[in-house]
Amino acid sequence: MSLQKEIIDIINDVLMLDGNTDDFDGDTGLLGAIPEFDSIAVVSLVTALEEEFGCTFDDDELNADVFATVGSLTSVVQQKLDE
Repeated sequence: MSLQKEIIDIINDVLMLDGNTDDFDGDTGLLGAIPEFDSIAVVSLVTALEEEFGCTFDDDELNADVFATVGSLTSVVQQKLDE
């Protein structure tokens, strides 16, 4: 399974989207595009990503650009995994 697909699955679980992520890809908007994706969801998603991939995100690494699309989020997670 690709990293992007794993992240989409985590987004589906955290936001409780009931599988409505089947057509998500790298260009799918997140922050501002999905009503369920609010500040509480961001915290929950970051926690889930940290637990799943064994990495940590510093507050200064996280901004709106990171959560703009599935692709931008995947890129940041990939960078963490490459460290």
